[in-house]
Amino acid sequence: MPLSSADIAAIWLTLKLASLTTVILLIIGTPIALWLSRTRSWLRGPIGAIVALPLVLPPTVIGFYLLLTLGPNGVLGQFTQSLGLGTLTFSFTGLVIGSVVYSMPFVVQPLQNAFSAIGTRPLEVAATLRANPWDTFFSVTLPLARPGFITAAILGFAHTVGEFGVVLMIGGNIPEKTRVVSVQIYDHVEAMEYAQAHWLAGAMLVFSFLILLALYSSRQTKAGWS
Repeated sequence: MPLSSADIAAIWLTLKLASLTTVILLIIGTPIALWLSRTRSWLRGPIGAIVALPLVLPPTVIGFYLLLTLGPNGVLGQFTQSLGLGTLTFSFTGLVIGSVVYSMPFVVQPLQNAFSAIGTRPLEVAATLRANPWDTFFSVTLPLARPGFITAAILGFAHTVGEFGVVLMIGGNIPEKTRVVSVQIYDHVEAMEYAQAHWLAGAMLVFSFLILLALYSSRQTKAGWS
Protein backbone atom coordinates (compact mmCIF):
# COMPACT_ATOMS: atom_id res chain seq x y z
CA MET A 1 0.00 0.00 0.00
CA PRO A 2 1.60 3.30 -1.08
CA LEU A 3 1.86 6.31 1.15
CA SER A 4 -1.22 8.53 1.20
CA SER A 5 -1.21 12.24 0.47
CA ALA A 6 -1.55 12.85 4.24
CA ASP A 7 1.53 10.69 4.85
CA ILE A 8 3.54 12.58 2.23
CA ALA A 9 2.43 15.92 3.69
CA ALA A 10 3.52 14.75 7.16
CA ILE A 11 6.91 13.65 5.80
CA TRP A 12 7.45 16.97 4.04
CA LEU A 13 6.48 18.94 7.15
CA THR A 14 8.80 16.81 9.28
CA LEU A 15 11.77 17.32 6.96
CA LYS A 16 11.05 21.05 6.83
CA LEU A 17 10.86 21.22 10.63
CA ALA A 18 14.03 19.16 11.14
CA SER A 19 16.03 21.18 8.59
CA LEU A 20 15.03 24.56 10.01
CA THR A 21 15.56 23.39 13.59
CA THR A 22 19.03 22.06 12.77
CA VAL A 23 20.11 25.33 11.14
CA ILE A 24 18.84 27.38 14.09
CA LEU A 25 20.50 25.06 16.60
CA LEU A 26 23.85 25.25 14.82
CA ILE A 27 23.66 29.05 14.85
CA ILE A 28 22.70 29.49 18.50
CA GLY A 29 24.35 26.32 19.77
CA THR A 30 27.83 27.16 18.49
CA PRO A 31 28.47 30.18 20.77
CA ILE A 32 26.92 28.32 23.73
CA ALA A 33 29.14 25.28 23.14
CA LEU A 34 32.19 27.48 22.60
CA TRP A 35 31.56 29.31 25.86
CA LEU A 36 30.94 26.08 27.79
CA SER A 37 34.17 24.57 26.44
CA ARG A 38 36.36 27.50 27.47
CA THR A 39 34.83 29.32 30.41
CA ARG A 40 35.82 28.83 34.04
CA SER A 41 32.80 30.72 35.33
CA TRP A 42 30.66 29.19 38.06
CA LEU A 43 27.75 29.57 35.64
CA ARG A 44 29.15 26.79 33.46
CA GLY A 45 27.55 24.11 35.63
CA PRO A 46 24.04 25.59 35.83
CA ILE A 47 23.95 26.55 32.14
CA GLY A 48 25.30 23.16 31.10
CA ALA A 49 22.61 21.51 33.21
CA ILE A 50 19.88 23.64 31.65
CA VAL A 51 21.08 22.74 28.14
CA ALA A 52 21.12 19.03 29.05
CA LEU A 53 17.68 18.98 30.72
CA PRO A 54 15.88 17.54 27.65
CA LEU A 55 18.05 14.43 28.00
CA VAL A 56 16.38 13.48 31.28
CA LEU A 57 13.01 15.24 31.29
CA PRO A 58 9.99 13.47 29.74
CA PRO A 59 9.00 15.19 26.48
CA THR A 60 5.50 15.81 27.85
CA VAL A 61 6.97 17.86 30.72
CA ILE A 62 8.88 20.07 28.29
CA GLY A 63 5.84 20.30 26.04
CA PHE A 64 3.58 21.22 28.95
CA TYR A 65 5.73 24.12 30.12
CA LEU A 66 6.26 25.32 26.56
CA LEU A 67 2.48 25.21 26.10
CA LEU A 68 2.05 27.42 29.15
CA THR A 69 4.85 29.79 28.08
CA LEU A 70 3.67 30.17 24.49
CA GLY A 71 -0.04 30.17 25.35
CA PRO A 72 -2.27 33.24 25.76
CA ASN A 73 -1.43 33.61 29.46
CA GLY A 74 2.29 32.84 29.11
CA VAL A 75 5.15 35.30 28.99
CA LEU A 76 5.96 34.75 25.32
CA GLY A 77 2.31 34.32 24.46
CA GLN A 78 1.40 37.72 25.89
CA PHE A 79 4.40 39.28 24.15
CA THR A 80 3.50 37.90 20.71
CA GLN A 81 -0.12 38.94 21.23
CA SER A 82 0.99 42.48 22.05
CA LEU A 83 2.81 42.51 18.71
CA GLY A 84 -0.36 41.42 16.95
CA LEU A 85 1.07 37.98 16.10
CA GLY A 86 -1.33 35.95 18.20
CA THR A 87 -0.06 32.93 20.13
CA LEU A 88 2.54 30.49 18.82
CA THR A 89 0.83 27.36 20.13
CA PHE A 90 -0.61 25.01 17.51
CA SER A 91 1.49 26.61 14.79
CA PHE A 92 4.58 25.65 12.81
CA THR A 93 6.55 28.41 14.55
CA GLY A 94 5.62 26.88 17.89
CA LEU A 95 6.87 23.51 16.65
CA VAL A 96 10.20 25.07 15.70
CA ILE A 97 10.60 26.65 19.15
CA GLY A 98 9.75 23.38 20.87
CA SER A 99 12.09 21.41 18.62
CA VAL A 100 14.96 23.82 19.26
CA VAL A 101 14.52 23.45 23.02
CA TYR A 102 14.10 19.67 22.90
CA SER A 103 17.02 18.96 20.54
CA MET A 104 19.42 21.51 22.05
CA PRO A 105 21.72 19.05 23.91
CA PHE A 106 22.09 16.85 20.83
CA VAL A 107 23.76 19.77 19.05
CA VAL A 108 25.49 21.63 21.85
CA GLN A 109 27.22 18.65 23.47
CA PRO A 110 28.95 17.33 20.31
CA LEU A 111 30.09 20.87 19.52
CA GLN A 112 31.31 21.38 23.08
CA ASN A 113 33.30 18.14 22.93
CA ALA A 114 34.80 19.16 19.57
CA PHE A 115 35.85 22.58 20.85
CA SER A 116 37.31 21.08 24.03
CA ALA A 117 39.34 18.58 21.98
CA ILE A 118 41.03 21.39 20.07
CA GLY A 119 42.74 22.65 23.20
CA THR A 120 44.38 26.04 23.63
CA ARG A 121 47.60 25.53 21.65
CA PRO A 122 46.20 26.27 18.15
CA LEU A 123 44.45 29.36 19.52
CA GLU A 124 47.64 30.59 21.15
CA VAL A 125 49.54 30.14 17.88
CA ALA A 126 46.86 32.11 16.04
CA ALA A 127 47.12 34.87 18.65
CA THR A 128 50.88 35.12 18.14
CA LEU A 129 50.17 35.68 14.44
CA ARG A 130 47.91 38.58 15.44
CA ALA A 131 44.73 36.91 14.30
CA ASN A 132 41.60 38.53 15.73
CA PRO A 133 38.92 36.35 17.40
CA TRP A 134 36.81 36.12 14.24
CA ASP A 135 39.80 35.08 12.09
CA THR A 136 40.80 32.53 14.73
CA PHE A 137 37.31 31.04 14.80
CA PHE A 138 36.82 30.76 11.05
CA SER A 139 40.42 29.83 10.15
CA VAL A 140 41.37 27.61 13.08
CA THR A 141 38.49 26.57 15.33
CA LEU A 142 35.88 25.89 12.67
CA PRO A 143 38.04 23.61 10.46
CA LEU A 144 39.34 21.65 13.45
CA ALA A 145 35.84 21.22 14.87
CA ARG A 146 34.33 20.13 11.54
CA PRO A 147 33.66 16.51 12.65
CA GLY A 148 31.80 17.87 15.68
CA PHE A 149 29.61 20.03 13.45
CA ILE A 150 28.79 17.03 11.25
CA THR A 151 27.85 14.94 14.28
CA ALA A 152 25.81 17.77 15.79
CA ALA A 153 23.91 18.36 12.53
CA ILE A 154 23.13 14.65 12.08
CA LEU A 155 21.99 14.14 15.67
CA GLY A 156 19.99 17.36 15.77
CA PHE A 157 18.20 16.55 12.52
CA ALA A 158 17.49 12.93 13.42
CA HIS A 159 16.29 13.76 16.93
CA THR A 160 13.89 16.37 15.60
CA VAL A 161 12.48 13.91 13.07
CA GLY A 162 11.72 11.43 15.87
CA GLU A 163 9.92 13.87 18.19
CA PHE A 164 6.45 13.05 19.40
CA GLY A 165 5.55 14.25 22.90
CA VAL A 166 6.75 17.83 22.57
CA VAL A 167 5.29 18.46 19.12
CA LEU A 168 1.96 16.91 20.06
CA MET A 169 1.69 19.03 23.22
CA ILE A 170 2.42 22.40 21.60
CA GLY A 171 1.40 21.71 18.00
CA GLY A 172 -1.56 19.43 18.28
CA ASN A 173 -2.59 17.45 15.23
CA ILE A 174 -3.41 19.87 12.43
CA PRO A 175 -3.01 18.41 8.90
CA GLU A 176 -0.31 20.10 6.76
CA LYS A 177 0.41 22.52 9.61
CA THR A 178 1.57 20.65 12.72
CA ARG A 179 0.98 16.96 11.95
CA VAL A 180 4.48 15.48 11.65
CA VAL A 181 5.40 11.87 10.87
CA SER A 182 5.39 10.64 14.47
CA VAL A 183 1.89 12.03 15.02
CA GLN A 184 0.72 10.61 11.69
CA ILE A 185 1.88 7.14 12.73
CA TYR A 186 0.02 7.54 16.01
CA ASP A 187 -3.14 8.49 14.09
CA HIS A 188 -2.85 5.39 11.90
CA VAL A 189 -2.45 3.11 14.91
CA GLU A 190 -5.30 4.78 16.77
CA ALA A 191 -7.52 4.23 13.73
CA MET A 192 -6.24 0.61 13.49
CA GLU A 193 -4.80 1.34 10.05
CA TYR A 194 -1.85 -0.93 10.65
CA ALA A 195 -0.86 -1.30 6.99
CA GLN A 196 -0.41 2.46 6.61
CA ALA A 197 1.37 2.60 9.97
CA HIS A 198 3.76 -0.14 8.79
CA TRP A 199 4.70 1.82 5.67
CA LEU A 200 5.38 5.03 7.56
CA ALA A 201 7.05 3.38 10.56
CA GLY A 202 9.19 1.26 8.23
CA ALA A 203 10.33 4.39 6.40
CA MET A 204 11.26 5.94 9.74
CA LEU A 205 13.16 2.79 10.72
CA VAL A 206 15.18 2.81 7.50
CA PHE A 207 15.81 6.54 7.81
CA SER A 208 17.03 6.20 11.41
CA PHE A 209 19.34 3.33 10.46
CA LEU A 210 20.86 5.29 7.58
CA ILE A 211 21.38 8.34 9.82
CA LEU A 212 23.18 6.28 12.45
CA LEU A 213 25.17 4.46 9.78
CA ALA A 214 26.34 7.80 8.36
CA LEU A 215 27.24 8.98 11.86
CA TYR A 216 29.28 5.92 12.80
CA SER A 217 30.90 5.75 9.37
CA SER A 218 32.07 9.35 9.68
CA ARG A 219 33.55 8.57 13.10
CA GLN A 220 35.37 5.51 11.76
CA THR A 221 36.74 7.57 8.87
CA LYS A 222 37.97 10.19 11.29
CA ALA A 223 39.62 7.49 13.44
CA GLY A 224 41.27 6.05 10.35
CA TRP A 225 42.74 9.43 9.46
CA SER A 226 44.05 9.79 12.98
